Amino acid sequence: MLDVLNTVKAFPLASLEVGQHWYWEIGNLRLHGQVFLTSWFVITVLVIASVLATRNIQRVPSGLQNFMEYALEFIRDLAKNQIGEKEYRPWVPFVGTLFLFIFVANWSGALVPWKLFELPASELAAPTNDINTTVALALLTSLAYFYAGISKKGLGYFARYVEPTPILLPINILEDFTKPLSLSFRLFGNILADELVVAVLVLLVPLFVPLPVMVLGLFTSAIQALIFATLAAAYIGEAMEGHGEHE
Repeated sequence: MLDVLNTVKAFPLASLEVGQHWYWEIGNLRLHGQVFLTSWFVITVLVIASVLATRNIQRVPSGLQNFMEYALEFIRDLAKNQIGEKEYRPWVPFVGTLFLFIFVANWSGALVPWKLFELPASELAAPTNDINTTVALALLTSLAYFYAGISKKGLGYFARYVEPTPILLPINILEDFTKPLSLSFRLFGNILADELVVAVLVLLVPLFVPLPVMVLGLFTSAIQALIFATLAAAYIGEAMEGHGEHE
């Protein structure tokens, strides 16, 4: 994409990138290796927590099992409120995966000392600190709500673009492009800004002053995970209901 933009003189910044990256070359693909490493770390943490919580299930939950069941109930209620009681169950795994991955990824940027691990030409950070990760999550959400709408209504799903009047067709199409953009840039911007603020404060006023900002960062990181999952569920619910219908 950068090569295409560079052919047009109107985009002189297309060749610029934010920060340095540790690249993995796979054929003609250039991947950001540090993002894959931190993402695999987050996935490993979630898998280990799931295995430990379910390996010895008790009728009266306690410890990690109790925490995971609380998380499941929270995600189930979130999906039910946004998608509807009749349709929410198949979407609980998707919405829950989004929420848990983003939540743990955001917190890993604040709690894990990534700066201690040296890379050849980059540094480790939260996966959601990279625009590629947030765009990928947003595109998955777009595919999910298109699939939800088409699977329930068939090709009749596309009738929503000309309702209540065909004049709104361009606006309705534009809305489907702005949804993933808003999801990805909101998450990316908040996490990047939080880490930059903490890094600057640690550099200028070490130790005590950055601590309240770091605590606030944990709170905002959790809120961003909740917002992303809530909007994803809301878009799925909107795709499956007709124009003007209310459950």
